[in-house]
Amino acid sequence: MRLVDHILLETPDFVVVNKPSGMLTLPDRHDNELASLNAIMKKAYGEIFTVHRLDRETSGIILFARNEAAHKYFSQLFESRDVKKYYLGIVSGQPMPKQGSVNEGIMEHPVQKGKMVTNRKGKASLTDYEVLEEFGLYSLVKMQIHTGRTHQIRVHMKHLGHPIAVDEMYGSAQPVLLSTIKKKFKLGKHTEEERPILSRLALHAAMLVFKDATGKEYTIEAPLPKDLSALLSQLRKHKG
Repeated sequence: MRLVDHILLETPDFVVVNKPSGMLTLPDRHDNELASLNAIMKKAYGEIFTVHRLDRETSGIILFARNEAAHKYFSQLFESRDVKKYYLGIVSGQPMPKQGSVNEGIMEHPVQKGKMVTNRKGKASLTDYEVLEEFGLYSLVKMQIHTGRTHQIRVHMKHLGHPIAVDEMYGSAQPVLLSTIKKKFKLGKHTEEERPILSRLALHAAMLVFKDATGKEYTIEAPLPKDLSALLSQLRKHKG
């Protein structure tokens, strides 16, 4: 990837990047050979500090600190929940009510490694959601997370009964096909197999609101990536 195309804001203390889907924030134990965003940032900036992370398949905003003082400041800011984090997601079905909160503890799945579940004994977790548009089979939802648990939005939307589209861990791995949303769909003459409109997790970290160490407030938005925009335009086109 060309890093310059993904930088949303750069200051002497921090850099905000729009992470593409499919990229790890940090290399994990199994994927050391894969280029993580952290490795690309280190190559470009030398000293860089990861403050928070996104799931591999989630696209959107990540903030990196450029020095130790900034790293300490931003880490505390995230820990004390003084950063507002907003996501956009395409979920299965139509959540009711259209606006609400999921206040359900989250803990590790007792058997399945890497999977999380809602449980009263889990860590306190709060997600607000608001349905922005409905398309029958799918809905566009804005979420704000007040805590930063692993897979929080994915677990909470599953808890509501409306998992994020193309979420193989908490919903269905089935990609989104035009034939499922367009009533009179026909394959082209020379096309043997339909290509999915979306074959990755339909979740995007869209906005961060925070204050830097001097008290200056920033509202940073990451535009929707092409694949999610393409899906939304098809859903709007074939609505109802």
